[in-house]
Amino acid sequence: MIKVSVMYPNTPGARFDHDYYLDRHMPLVQARLGAACLYYTVDKGLSGPTPEDRAPYVALCHIHCESLAAFQSAFGPHAEEIGADIANYTDLTPVVQISEVVVGER
Repeated sequence: MIKVSVMYPNTPGARFDHDYYLDRHMPLVQARLGAACLYYTVDKGLSGPTPEDRAPYVALCHIHCESLAAFQSAFGPHAEEIGADIANYTDLTPVVQISEVVVGER
């Protein structure tokens, strides 16, 4: 299994519409990925290591897929549409990492 993590840096003054992200963008992503998206989670940053520290990321999403090939073949045809929707909820540039999940829930 792989996990595609999309992380939005918590940059002072940046715009991020959590409602749009949850209600419109992520359902769009899930619809376009279809069965390749086993499930996804969304995190909203609260703080850093101490209560005085800002969260490093304002939001993160984690898309779980059976394989890298499954993700790439499902995402590729819709990459432009999904990418164009980013401007509707943020002016941040996301950081993307694709990882192999070596330990799941315990």
